Amino acid sequence: GKFKMDKALEYTGAGNSFVGYEQLEAPAKVVALYLDGTAVAELKAGQQGVVVLDTTPFYAESGGQVGDEGVITSGSAKFAVGDTQKIKSDVFGHHGVMEQGTLAVGDTVTAAVDTAQRAATVRNHSVTHLMHKALREVLGTHVQQKGSLVDADKTRFDFTHNAPVTDAQIREIEQRVNAEIVANAATQARVMDIESAQKTGAMMLFGEKYGETVRVLDIGSSRELCGGTHVGATGDIGFFTITAEGGVAAGVRRVEAVTGLNALAYVQGMEATLGGVAGTLKVTPGEVPARVGALLDQMRDLEKEMSALKSRLASAQGDELVNQALEVKGIKVLSAVLAGADAKGLRETMDKLKDKLKSAAIVLAAVDGGKVQIAAGVTADVMGKVKAGELVNFVAQQVGGKGGGKPDMAMAGGTDASGLPKALASVQAWVAERV
Repeated sequence: GKFKMDKALEYTGAGNSFVGYEQLEAPAKVVALYLDGTAVAELKAGQQGVVVLDTTPFYAESGGQVGDEGVITSGSAKFAVGDTQKIKSDVFGHHGVMEQGTLAVGDTVTAAVDTAQRAATVRNHSVTHLMHKALREVLGTHVQQKGSLVDADKTRFDFTHNAPVTDAQIREIEQRVNAEIVANAATQARVMDIESAQKTGAMMLFGEKYGETVRVLDIGSSRELCGGTHVGATGDIGFFTITAEGGVAAGVRRVEAVTGLNALAYVQGMEATLGGVAGTLKVTPGEVPARVGALLDQMRDLEKEMSALKSRLASAQGDELVNQALEVKGIKVLSAVLAGADAKGLRETMDKLKDKLKSAAIVLAAVDGGKVQIAAGVTADVMGKVKAGELVNFVAQQVGGKGGGKPDMAMAGGTDASGLPKALASVQAWVAERV
């Protein structure tokens, strides 16, 4: 939440009664106020603090469900609640800001939960139970809840499963959950002792600490122990769709899903995206997959064609370059730029030049934007004196890069194309020193 306290609040009074299952607005009395973690007699306008009431409809964060937001008012005094957290298991702290007036211990107030936010959160919490059941039905009973976060925007659910959930399985889970929603069965919550609850066959979450009395919740065909707030009937959830699935740890997967108007907004967003793609491709949305497939095939063909043309161009340039090689102590030295070549083109041309020049040290470079690619090659008879790796590094360092490779052939990259002419011109003297 937005109002987390650094230290635990010292509260020694009685617990509050939570009436938030039945009502979203209730009369209450202020029993304690906190400012900067310290108990105070009153909160004034502008101060951020915590309010404790004897009765509250506000749900405090627990079981993965976020705390309620809303307002606490008394006459003209107004405290905006941004989050509700448990101070103790039966004492709820309303965290927020005193927006106007003053609130004092002993004041009679009206505590009103933000109904839209609660309703959206409730839809997401109820659907989590249906989704948990569907996950177990579709993926297997090894699925166990590892954690959840339910707020007004979405439900996030972590569970044990050792493989990605496939698209087909996601569709199946959505199908099962939405079938429960349209069946519109009434929800039932019963409070009973833990032994009786176990006899009902309710799902008990692994690692949860349950008290002596628990709440058994029937939503659709799901039965779980849960203290959260829920819809009156499954139909209130409206509509359910999974928006994301991924791994969070070894053997733990996470799904995110949305309900109600959030689910509608998600689907409309996806439709708009697909519509935009279809518009760009000048086809109907249904024709998009085929059109994209055809474009990818076309692109692959063009890439092959371009690669072949680059090789032919490099080869033609290579023939011209043979005449530019200079003789240094019986070795041909050549350093030149190959226009339009890529790494593959540099290597192919290098091989051809070595064959033609017989005894040589060669540096070829290609420029793409500001980036430089360099290849150095040395024929077998020269390798004892000149190493391709050292030669390529000597050139690369002058254009802001480095590289390496075998003694007969080495590649490097550089970032400063402006230094290339000077770097290539320096190759002859460098080779001459070594032979």
